[in-house]
Amino acid sequence: MNLPNKLTVLRVVLIPFFLVALMIDAIPYGKWIAVAIFIIASLTDMLDGKIARKYNLITNFGKFMDPLADKLLVCSAMIALIELDRIPAWVVIIIIAREFIISGFRLVASDNGIVIAAGWWGKVKTVVQMVMITVILCDFGGAVVSIVENVLIYASLALTIISLIDYLVKNKDVLAEQK
Repeated sequence: MNLPNKLTVLRVVLIPFFLVALMIDAIPYGKWIAVAIFIIASLTDMLDGKIARKYNLITNFGKFMDPLADKLLVCSAMIALIELDRIPAWVVIIIIAREFIISGFRLVASDNGIVIAAGWWGKVKTVVQMVMITVILCDFGGAVVSIVENVLIYASLALTIISLIDYLVKNKDVLAEQK
């Protein structure tokens, strides 16, 4: 297993530690530990891609697992933020629905021997979602921060919808190629 794939697997492994630190009140500085873990996990996303492209270490495992690891990290964090009453459930439902649609689409493509890598809009969506989650996790309070959080929530939602449409339009032939 090459380094980018190891970083992807690390991102998945960090998720339970992030959730425990965030959700267990008895952990001293748990919120800040969760923020640190989330930031580290998010940075592995950027790092694994850069290393894979720079050293030509792109693999089918990476094309499949990298977006899945991102989805697991972001969706886990957003579901936890619903529990903490920091993000509306309906926003998270739309975001997760998009992820299920894309995963199903990738499954159909995979059955046809096609591996579809993440597109530009999907990458921007993921970055904005990770920034949104980080800002919400920090919970600095105040009117200005609340406005920033809401802007990030709705920007994430808009990018979720835009990236879904872009993905489906660019890959519509996959459905036509079913066996």
